[in-house]
Amino acid sequence: MIKVVLIGSGNVAQHLIQVLLQDKNVDLVQAFARNPIHLLHLLPSTKITSDYQKITEADLYIISVSDNAIAEVSSQLPFENRLVVHTSGSSELSILNDKNRKGVFYPLQTFTKGKEIDFASIPICLEAENEADYQLLEKVGNCISQKVVRINSEQRKNLHVAAVFVCNFVNHLYQIGNEICQENNVPFEVLHPLIQETAHKIMELSPNEAQTGPALRNDTKTIEKHLDFLENPKYKELYQLLTQSIQHVKKL
Repeated sequence: MIKVVLIGSGNVAQHLIQVLLQDKNVDLVQAFARNPIHLLHLLPSTKITSDYQKITEADLYIISVSDNAIAEVSSQLPFENRLVVHTSGSSELSILNDKNRKGVFYPLQTFTKGKEIDFASIPICLEAENEADYQLLEKVGNCISQKVVRINSEQRKNLHVAAVFVCNFVNHLYQIGNEICQENNVPFEVLHPLIQETAHKIMELSPNEAQTGPALRNDTKTIEKHLDFLENPKYKELYQLLTQSIQHVKKL
C-alpha cells in the first residue's frame, strides 16, 4: 500500500481525505491540521496532528493548503528527500522547498464543503521532477480517478486561468441571474433546464458553435431593452462587456 500524509484541512483537503480513505491501495496514515477539530468528523484524533515534528513517515506528502501558504508549509516539514506535492492549479512546482523531492497532484474540479463529488470523473493533473516519483503519483491518481494526465507548471497555470473563466466567473453570472429573479419574484429554478442544456451542449459542440443570444444575432433592440432594465451600474457594464466580447469573437 502507498502510505500518504495529507497536510491541510480546507475544501480540497477534506475531499481528498474522504476519497483516499475509500481506496484499498492507499493508506492515509495521517493528516496535519493547524486546528485538528476541522478534521475530527473524518478521522480519529490519533490520526491527526498539529505538530510538524510529529508528522509520520510516508511515501507521499500532499500539501493541500491555500496558495499563499504552500511555500511556508513545505519549508517547515522536518525531513528531507521525501516526495512532497501540492494541489494548486496556479502555483509552480518550484514553490515547494528544495530539501524534498517535488511534485504536483492537482484535481481539476470545484470543491465545496459538504457537497459530495465523484472523483472518478475528475482529471488529476500530475507533475514531478523525476520519472519514478511521477509513476508513484500516477498510481495514487489512478486509485481515485479515471482521468490522470501529465501537465507541466506552465500548462497547469494556463489551464487554471481557463478554469476560472468556465467555473468561477460563470457561477458569478449564475448569482447575478439568481439576484435578478429574486428581485422580480421569479423562481430561479425556472432557469435550471437552460443551465443544464448549455453545459451539456458544449460536450458535443465547441463553445463557439454553441453560442446563441441577442449579442450573437446583433439584436440591438433587445440589447437596449436589457440595458434599460438593469439598474445596477456594475451589472450594466458587465452586460455590455460580455456583449462586445461575443460580437468580437463572431467577427473573427
